[in-house]
Amino acid sequence: MQERRTRLLLEIALTIALAAVLSMFTIWRMPQGGSVSLSMLPLFVLAFRRGLLPGLAAGALYGLVDLLVNPFIVHWVQLLLDYPVAYMLVGLSGAVSGALHRSLRARDTRRTALLIGVGVILGAAGRYVAHFLSGLVFFGHFAPEGQPVWLYSAIYNLYVPISAVVCFAAAVFIVHALSGILPVSDERQFS
Repeated sequence: MQERRTRLLLEIALTIALAAVLSMFTIWRMPQGGSVSLSMLPLFVLAFRRGLLPGLAAGALYGLVDLLVNPFIVHWVQLLLDYPVAYMLVGLSGAVSGALHRSLRARDTRRTALLIGVGVILGAAGRYVAHFLSGLVFFGHFAPEGQPVWLYSAIYNLYVPISAVVCFAAAVFIVHALSGILPVSDERQFS
């Protein structure tokens, strides 16, 4: 039991560290915060391997790390929405973990890719909603004259689904590679 817990904590720590490193390599940085990067990728992979709760925990912890590294704070509620809550919601991708493990064991590549896609959509949608609400309430003054605040926030935060598409492509490859190195049955015994 102790070994399983230690292994999970170590995996979460490595995931957070890798996400922090990947966040430094941005494809595009938005003017009021946010960027297109692969920072969600390790969070997706952990949630796929370990499930919903470890995914949510790792996401929230990474959000706090991101807050320390790239802070953009205007209000305490915005701080919560844009950092720990937004990244915690990336962990929603862990909801498909059980079905994904069964699909990997059955070597059903189409279903595996579909489940990874569903997981990425769940996690990215959660993060998008958190950033959208933050933009709606706290960043509306950046909207161009005459543009509705909700439209401004919806458009501005499109960097999240763009990042998710890039992460999806990488996650399909990584999840398959990891299942070959560490079979799914071995992964499940540690979750």
